[in-house]
Amino acid sequence: MRKPSLLQRLRAKKRNKAMLVGVTWYTEETWAQVKATATDPECFEDSFPKWKAMAVATVREFLRSGVQAIECQINPEEFSAWCTLNNEVNNSAARAEFVTQKLSAAHNNQA
Repeated sequence: MRKPSLLQRLRAKKRNKAMLVGVTWYTEETWAQVKATATDPECFEDSFPKWKAMAVATVREFLRSGVQAIECQINPEEFSAWCTLNNEVNNSAARAEFVTQKLSAAHNNQA
C-alpha cells in the first residue's frame, strides 16, 4: 500500500481540523444592557427568550455542519471600553469583531 503524498496528508489534516466560530452570548441582564446602548437595536430579537431560542438554534446548526461554536459572553462594560479604544459604536459589526478578537485571544493563549 502506497503512503499518502504530502499534499494528500495536508488536505486530510485540513479537513479534520475543526472550524471554530464565536457566538455572541448574553445573560438576560447583559442582553438588555447591550441592546439599550446599541445603534441598531432593531437587530436584536424582541425579547431575551426569543434571542436565546435563536442563539441555541444557531449553535445547533453550526454543530450539525461540523463547525465548533464557542459561546462568547459579552460583558457590557468591557465591550463599551473596547468600542471606545477602537473608535467603534455598539452595532452588529462591532459586536462580531469584539467576539472574534476575544475568541482569537483565548485560542492563541491555549496554543
